[in-house]
Amino acid sequence: MKLQTHIAADGILQIKTPTELKDISVEVVVVVQPLPNASVTVSEKSEARYNAWGKPTTKKSISDAITRMQQLRLEVALDKTSIRSMIEEGRF
Repeated sequence: MKLQTHIAADGILQIKTPTELKDISVEVVVVVQPLPNASVTVSEKSEARYNAWGKPTTKKSISDAITRMQQLRLEVALDKTSIRSMIEEGRF
C-alpha cells in the first residue's frame, strides 16, 4: 500500500486508511521521506521537558541524577554475609 499525506506543524503523522482485514494482528512498515519537490522544515528548538518537581531536565541534570543513584546504590548495598544472616533470621 502506498499513499501520500501531509505532516502538520506539530510533527505528528496521522494515517487513516481502511483495510479488508478485521480483528487480526498485523505488521505495518512505515517509511517516511519527503517528496522530491517538497520543502522540509525542521524545528530547531525542541520542546522543554520537566521532571516531577517542575524543573527543566537537561543532559547534565539527567547525568547528575544517574550518578547520584549509583552512589546511593553503593551506600545502601548489603554485603552477602548480611543478606545470608537476614535470611536465616527470617528478616528477608
